Amino acid sequence: MTLFGLHWIDSLILIAYIIAVLAIGKAHSGNVKGENDFFLGGRSLGKWFQFFLSFGNMTDPGQATTTASSVYRQGAGGAWLALITLFLTPYYWFTNVWFRRVRLTTMADLFQDRFGRRFLATLYAISTILMAVVGIAGGNVVALKTLQPMMVKPESAYTQVERQQVNDFQEFSQLRKERVAAELSPEKMSRYSVLKDFYDRGQLQPYISYLSPVPFYLVSSLLVAIFVMLGGLKASAVVDAVQAVLVIVISLVLIPFGLAKIGGVAGLHAKVPAVMFNVFGGGNASEYTWYSIGALLLVQLVGIVGSQASMTIAGSAKNEYAARIGAITGGFSKRFVTIAWCFCGLIAIALFGPNLSDPDQTWGLLTRALLPVGLIGVMIVGILGGKLALLGAGSVVLAGLVVKNLYEPVFPGKSEKHYMTVARITVPVMLGLGIGIGLYLNSVVALLKFAIVLLAVWGVPITLIFLWRRLTETAVRVQVIATLIFIAVIPWLVSSIPALARSATLTAMTEERTVTHESAATADDVASGHAKAVGETFTRTQVIEPVSVYFEEGVVRTNPHDLSSPKTGRGLFRTEVYLLHLLGVDVTKFRPAGLMTTRYVVDALLPIVLLVVVSLLTQPTDPKRVARFYVRLKTPVAETLEQDAIEVEKSYADPTRFDARKLFPRSNWEFTKWDRTDTMGFLACCGLVGFILVFFKAVLAFGA
Repeated sequence: MTLFGLHWIDSLILIAYIIAVLAIGKAHSGNVKGENDFFLGGRSLGKWFQFFLSFGNMTDPGQATTTASSVYRQGAGGAWLALITLFLTPYYWFTNVWFRRVRLTTMADLFQDRFGRRFLATLYAISTILMAVVGIAGGNVVALKTLQPMMVKPESAYTQVERQQVNDFQEFSQLRKERVAAELSPEKMSRYSVLKDFYDRGQLQPYISYLSPVPFYLVSSLLVAIFVMLGGLKASAVVDAVQAVLVIVISLVLIPFGLAKIGGVAGLHAKVPAVMFNVFGGGNASEYTWYSIGALLLVQLVGIVGSQASMTIAGSAKNEYAARIGAITGGFSKRFVTIAWCFCGLIAIALFGPNLSDPDQTWGLLTRALLPVGLIGVMIVGILGGKLALLGAGSVVLAGLVVKNLYEPVFPGKSEKHYMTVARITVPVMLGLGIGIGLYLNSVVALLKFAIVLLAVWGVPITLIFLWRRLTETAVRVQVIATLIFIAVIPWLVSSIPALARSATLTAMTEERTVTHESAATADDVASGHAKAVGETFTRTQVIEPVSVYFEEGVVRTNPHDLSSPKTGRGLFRTEVYLLHLLGVDVTKFRPAGLMTTRYVVDALLPIVLLVVVSLLTQPTDPKRVARFYVRLKTPVAETLEQDAIEVEKSYADPTRFDARKLFPRSNWEFTKWDRTDTMGFLACCGLVGFILVFFKAVLAFGA
């Protein structure tokens, strides 16, 4: 017996999980007595809850889908989209202490506390709410695309239109194989062009799913809303604890089944080209080279602290040690499961070949192809639970920003019960907005890249708030507004205005190239007659198809049936690349890695330049306010809230209390000297970074 394509055992597992999540929310509803409990868990979460919150925030199963999808497209180098924060993990040893010591509720409070004005707090709240809604949309799209291949219609249930979609996909797959290897005849090329337009729109499928976007988004978001409205952050932390176990299970379970299917590690290396195991890229079409990975690291470095979740998670810790250990253990645990996700992406290349219609569905297709009844149910609750955990904590973050930084300033003096009601109502409203964005943006990788660059908008000024006394409120205003327009507003507007999206200039493509390189033959190469034996070295010829220069999700024809119809861009517009074009650079000659590098380097450096230049040209903030901020930042968190309040008052009475710890005593830079804990923790983190890099390389080389 099946229910929407699922065996009854898998359906029971799913139903049991949903009941358990609702029970967790109900069980913790009695512990939520006020805003501090709802938003920060009473600042009482120890190192285990901190680990679960950090691990859940960093390692939702949606990243398994995006990583496997990126690796399937790009080879092992595609894992850097998730693995790049490995190099930032030692940084968490310090940043989580900052967020705990400022003793604030939301990141927006940070701006009001530092500069004494409400404008930036309000702007941060509004823009971060919009960014978080994009994150919610990403969670929706990831979960949908992962679960769709697990709930597939039998062919007997296809409509005529659905059957044609499947047949067209099979025809396109065959033509694409022929095109990569050699030039197609004019007739075949014409047919290929038509089918590719449908493919780029996501309208060709190897199967038809019972699961459609709107019903899935509504039902799953309603479930999130109920358990968060009941239990707040504490309920989210408990769900994260359950989810941590599930993430580890679903990250590893596909690997033994996949290797058994393709003939073990030796079979993997026989079926997948050696270039796809390269840590720095998967060939000439890859976005991930040493320089693009460096650019990705740069934008992550300046933007990683921009998320409100940083304040929520660290601020909920009962002490600094819990905040530090939770972030570090959660971060390094993520790096190991990321390697497992990468391995699954390589298995998908071996299992399905290079022609999946929608690589974002890689994880779901692997599940359907490899796992038996029962384990499919576990995978489904792992993916769905990841969405619940991510959206649960995200909803609490959003509710805090709405209530503390938007609603309460406009309607002050209301009862705490009143504000709690507003917070609970905010949760389903934000989830509803996430549904709308999810229906507009369809690519999970594009969503992830957009989220990364958006963090830089606020990440740079937040970092400088902690490090530089000379930073001014005017500079932050100028930088934030300018970069929001540059990074977010223009990319949305251009893609939304038909006259611009269809412009001949903006629909430009990179040059098509034919490349040759020496390669070890795979089983497919032998079958196609290009080599006599697996492992034999031969000269491989590969056609690198053009990609869109300016649009994140490519360029398609307005009418896919008419090859003469105008082209239009899809997805977000790359303003950064167009800026280079205006400066006279021929960006059509760029490779995919060059396009990505341009975007990230500009998005990282532009905010820094604006902040430094404008700060030096404008009036400094009130020195007394600045001194109070930095002396509190240097005051260690005491064991109890009562003792902590006493220590903070001592610091306010003597703003120079910790000046001896400054690394540059007579400057505006607030770098402090490290103590033994700082030094040992940082060195240990660096050692773990090196170990994981060696481990990653060893995993890719094993069996070669």
